[in-house]
Amino acid sequence: MFESDSVLGVRISGPFQPLVNDRAEGEREYFPFQLQVDGAAVPVRIRVRGHSRVRVCEFPPLRLNFSVSETDATVFSGQDKLKLVTHCRHYDQGEQDLLEEFLAYRIFNLLTDSGFRVRLLRIQYEDRAGGLPADASPRYGFLIEPARELAARLGAELVELEGFPRYQHDRRHAALVYVFQYLIANTDWSLVRADYAEACCHNIRLLEADSQLRMIPYDFDVSGLVNARYAFPDPKLRIGRVTRRRYLGVCTEPEYVLDAIRHVRGMKAEILALPATVPGLKAKNAKKAAKFLDGFFERAENEQKLLKNFESSCL
Repeated sequence: MFESDSVLGVRISGPFQPLVNDRAEGEREYFPFQLQVDGAAVPVRIRVRGHSRVRVCEFPPLRLNFSVSETDATVFSGQDKLKLVTHCRHYDQGEQDLLEEFLAYRIFNLLTDSGFRVRLLRIQYEDRAGGLPADASPRYGFLIEPARELAARLGAELVELEGFPRYQHDRRHAALVYVFQYLIANTDWSLVRADYAEACCHNIRLLEADSQLRMIPYDFDVSGLVNARYAFPDPKLRIGRVTRRRYLGVCTEPEYVLDAIRHVRGMKAEILALPATVPGLKAKNAKKAAKFLDGFFERAENEQKLLKNFESSCL
């Protein structure tokens, strides 16, 4: 599923109206659907997922739940539960926002193997209840690599902790995460447990390998790179808008942060070329995304100045 970069065309049929209306916190109901891919029809149960996007999206993110025995001989073979990121709102900019979030995942994949892989879909939604508007379909969406699959790929284990141990993590990889979040202007993450969660951290999954924790970032819709209409920064940050970069990394050895800056700078050409390769992303939006990302590289030309900026604002 996640080895290919090609766009996967699928049709999903079922009762979308009751599905998207089931937004209450707690246990959400799975509804029966059918997914068609490459001429095969696969039964799948689907429910709404997420927290903040459930409140702001007319078409919220979804969780697909397959019966493994039903997916044999399809591209979904071996898959169990998959997160599907949707276009949120039924207008073109909502879809463009989704593609820009997909771009954020792909940028992190360029920088390291220790990140969630994603697969872009072109989805034909068929509402048997007749409640979806005409402009809801077809739309792009993308699947996120399951956390257990990521852990197995990296030879690591998923862990859940109440708090983040500052001195038991892979500080070199952590520095790369901090710089990446700054690159895309994402402040919607934290190494502190979110109010709705039972474990650390907010929009970060933790893996353990060789007695060290490795943080894996996800959910980039509130980043400045995406700049969604509903995105606002935490007022405590005092940055006014999400397109303003703010470094939120934990204070660590400067050599790790400097190495991360240099690693990202070394990938400048590949990163700036990536927006134009995202299927469905309009040329003007790809150009805007590349220009926004280039703002980081302009600052990073003076590595020592940027490093001092990070050291003065680290947590």
